[in-house]
Order: sequence, then C-alpha cells, then structure tokens
Amino acid sequence: MKIIIVGAGQVGGTLAENLVGEKNEITVIDSDYDILRNLQDRLDLQVVSGFGSHPDVLKKAGAEDADMLIAVTNSDETNMMSCQVAHTVFKTPTKIARIRSEQYLMYQEQLFKHSDVPVNHLIAPEQLVTRSIKRLIDYPGALQVVEFAEGKVSLVAVKAYYGGLLVGHALSALKEHMPNVETRVAAIYRRGKPIRPLGTTVIEADDEVFFIAATKHIRAVMSELQKLEASYKRIMIAGGGLIGAGLARQLEEKHQVKLIEFNQDRAKYLSSNLKKTIVFCGDASDQELLLEEQVEQIDVFIAVTNDDEANIMSAMLAKRMGAQKAMVLIQRSAYVDLVQGGEIDIAISPQQATISALLTHVRRGDVVNVYSLRRGAAEAIEAIAHGDANTSKVVGKAINDIKLPPGTTIGAIVRKDEVIIAHGDTVIEADDHVVLFLVDKKFISYVEKLFQPSAFFFG
Repeated sequence: MKIIIVGAGQVGGTLAENLVGEKNEITVIDSDYDILRNLQDRLDLQVVSGFGSHPDVLKKAGAEDADMLIAVTNSDETNMMSCQVAHTVFKTPTKIARIRSEQYLMYQEQLFKHSDVPVNHLIAPEQLVTRSIKRLIDYPGALQVVEFAEGKVSLVAVKAYYGGLLVGHALSALKEHMPNVETRVAAIYRRGKPIRPLGTTVIEADDEVFFIAATKHIRAVMSELQKLEASYKRIMIAGGGLIGAGLARQLEEKHQVKLIEFNQDRAKYLSSNLKKTIVFCGDASDQELLLEEQVEQIDVFIAVTNDDEANIMSAMLAKRMGAQKAMVLIQRSAYVDLVQGGEIDIAISPQQATISALLTHVRRGDVVNVYSLRRGAAEAIEAIAHGDANTSKVVGKAINDIKLPPGTTIGAIVRKDEVIIAHGDTVIEADDHVVLFLVDKKFISYVEKLFQPSAFFFG
C-alpha cells in the first residue's frame, strides 16, 4: 500500500515505524528537515520537506497514485487542508486526519459527514485517551482494558499478585475455579518477556497476564489473579484540558470528582460547565493544596496536564501523601517504561491510543479494531471472517487446523450476539468476528492474508 504521512512528530514517526516493516511504501512530509533526516536514517522510507497542504509538496510525495493520506500534524487546519487538497487535486481514495479541537469535533456531523471537508476517518486523541482512562476506572486493578465487537468482548491486562487464587497454580485450574465462566489467557509476560500460555503454565506473582473474556465476566476473572479491588469512588484529576474536563464529565455522576486547574480563566469556565465536579484553581504539585483537599482519602489521582514532568511529580507526591492509585498521562514514549510500576501505577500514552486507531484503518482485510500493546511490540486485532470453505483460509476450519504464526492466539469469536471463547476444536464460520493477540506484530501481514478470501487476496 502506498501511504503518505503528513507530520513527522511523535505520532507520525511512530506510525511510520509501525507501517514501514509491513511491505508498505511510506512517504513522510514535514517542514522540519532535521526530523525527516533522522527518520530516513532509521527507517526504509521516503521523505519530502515542505507543507503537507501544498499541492506541489503532495505531488512530490507521490499523491497522484497514493492509496491513503494520513495527516497527523499538530495543526487541525493543516490536517484538514491536506485531506482537502489530496481529495480535490489528486483524488486520493482514503484520507485520515487527526482532529483535536473541541470546536471541530462538536460539529463533526455537519463538517465531515457529507464530504464538505473530505476526511474519511477522524482520529480524536483526547477522546480516545478519555475513553481508555474511563475503562481503567471501571475495572479497578486492570493495567489495560480494550474492547471488541461493540463492547461484547474485552482483552484485559492485569498483574498477578501474591494472594491471587490462581497464583502458584496451572492455567488449567481456571476452569475448576470458575466452571461457569469461559476465559482464555492470550499472553503472559514474565520479567518483560512473553511466554506461551499452555494448560500446564503456572502463574507466578508479578506476571503480566492478558486474558480475553466476555465483558460481563471481566471482574470474575480478575479476582482469580489478584485480590479484587473495591470500586473507585473518590477521584482527583490534575489538569482541566480536553482530557481532564472530558473525564470529569464522564465520571461526575457516579463518582466524587475533584479537579485542579492552574489557569484561573479555565478553572472558572470548568466550574460553571461541570455539574457535580468540584474545581480548584491551583498547582497540582502544591503539597498544602493536596493536604487541604484530603488527598489521602483519594482512590485514584489522575494527572493529565500537557506537561509530562508536572504529571509525574504531582502523581508521585499524591501517592506519597496517601492516594491509593496514581495514573499519569505521558507524551514521551521513552518515559512510559521508566515511571510505570513504581509509585506510579499506570502510565497512559496518547500516542499508543492514536496509533491503535490509525492502524484500524490501515490494516488489510476486514479488520475492524486494532490495539497497539506493550509499547507497540504486540497487537490485538478484531477481524471479520469472509468467504466460505473454498475461498477462505479460516472459514469452516477448526482453530487447531489454522496455520497461525508463532506467538499468535485466537482468543474469542463473536457470532452475532454470542461470545464464544476459542478452543482448539472451535470452527470459524462466515461473518464471525475473530479476536486475535499477536505477541510479535511483525507477523501482522501474515494474519491479514489469512482473513482475505481469495477474491480479495493482496498477494
């Protein structure tokens, strides 16, 4: 596939890295030549220096025969204009834009639905991150929760703790412990390395376990791996930007929410626009303010300002002062591994959320959901099985008979409204939604081909 990426920042660069090894022809456009040169030194791709909304620059990047344009600069206007020019001048079939402004998102139906602004797919990072944090609040103790098949199935990452019923036991014991709950362990990471989950595999304390189950059974499975945490009630949010405000809006009906915002005008605006959230104007790393607002009684402290260092420091301070859990938003991917797992319980990367959403539209075959996991090394995907036993490599076959690449697990199948946890003798039918976990994303093109009937085969 020939893809043009407009914007070589963290999202554009990471996306290029994800796609370049998958037999795609990638060209990256940016006005900063130094960033482009650095990318070209590391990756097998083309670069063009200039503005992605200028027709001559797009032409130089090969827009005349490009399959897709992905605009992910820091400017919504540049992203929209790049899509407009690609559509009008070059008839580029698929245009994707990252849009962050509340104003544009508020009117997205009118602006984007009828191709007035010709964007096929809109990626709103703040909304994606808000949704991701909300799921972590809904499932206390989870490190990551991602949903498939319109929320019917979830893939959850948890850390196994001493005291968990299954810790020290083989995976086969899961069925004995929960005879009425079907689940499948998709992957286990021990000391940072993946191990293949078999029935005889013994769960150890500190293992990071990814399991798949019907969403309604998630809490039951989590209770097997760790002492089940009580529902979070008292939430403190540091930062009243798009994510902080959006999160407060979603949580304030069922939780007691306090929000700290440094900018006085923004704090006033939030105070009058949020219904039940208590808004304070101040510095989230001010010890006196946290003491005054009884941070020691807070179940979760969530730092979501635009400043990584401020998020890390305020979250560490809140945790030391007695907050039960600390979550932070981290823009720099290099920081994520450094901070998670110590005093900070969960580090959230907006880049990973954005990359996941973008990959959903880039994957070949009928792939309807993609989640980039383990800092981009692994992937979970939801693919729809098409064709019949004659044209498809998966339809009509039992899972044991499907040649899956190493480290790839079929975890669940959604057939209409029924959730089927996958076993070796489970037979895939046409139109099944199949949820797979790939320990190594380098095998993604192999999996894509598996789910392409011969009539749609890309070769």
